[in-house]
Amino acid sequence: MNAAKRSMGQTGVGVTAIGLGAMPLSLPGHPDEAQAEAVVRTFLDGGGDFIDTANVYCTDTDDVGHNERLIGSILRRLGRMNSTIIGTKGGLTKEGSGWDVRGTPAWLRASCEQSLVDLGVDRIFLYHLHAPDPSVPLADSVGELARLREEGKIAHVGLSNVNVAQIRAAMKIVPIVSVQNKCHVFMKRAFRDGIVDYCAQNRIAFLAHSPVGGHGRQNRVGAARLLVEIAARHQATPWQVALAWLLRGGGHIIPIPGASRPQSIRDSLEALKLELAPDEAARLDASPDW
Repeated sequence: MNAAKRSMGQTGVGVTAIGLGAMPLSLPGHPDEAQAEAVVRTFLDGGGDFIDTANVYCTDTDDVGHNERLIGSILRRLGRMNSTIIGTKGGLTKEGSGWDVRGTPAWLRASCEQSLVDLGVDRIFLYHLHAPDPSVPLADSVGELARLREEGKIAHVGLSNVNVAQIRAAMKIVPIVSVQNKCHVFMKRAFRDGIVDYCAQNRIAFLAHSPVGGHGRQNRVGAARLLVEIAARHQATPWQVALAWLLRGGGHIIPIPGASRPQSIRDSLEALKLELAPDEAARLDASPDW
């Protein structure tokens, strides 16, 4: 496998070590479709091949499915649908400008079936439970995803926003190939809580969402003194340093930075070339969480 590729768990499929988080292309204030297409094209032309989406990446309740429809239509126009790995999610509802959890089997099935339509595919490569629903037994939610897998509607099951105990419980029901949790240099909870290590031990891909701070916080990461200092040594950007730090945390880690401008995802992909010195990595390891 190319050094820039990392295994998507036990799927047998390798993906570029940095994916594209498509959420910013559909949130309020999102770019128009021409700019969104430019972002996706820049990512693909730069060697990227994994795009993360979800049915609730949209502006409001009436817009559910926007991001999936957008990504599907762009990939078809570019002739890249068959060469791009898509992961999507179900298990939330869009409530006005916010989200709420709904992990009932009926809702997950309806969401998955609609995602097939919105993406324009016969089978979804990777389908994540977006978040556990405290009012629904996890076994019920994951069990429905297992049935959807058996029916061929999804190829692989993943989990998002979970802890080790939940991953372990889900693995007893269906193979789990990926876990997607928030993780960046100033939010190391996934490392502290053993999630990153557990995924490595069980050949599960760890998809780090919000790897440069997340929506609304990327500017704070970009201004962090330690990142700015290290970036200057490498003629890089602070965001590239943040991604390089994550990449060195394990060969199963795949950061999925969001982007609403072509330059943003071009910048992210350049992090694949950045190697931190041991002293730089140690200082970042020791940096406190926000």
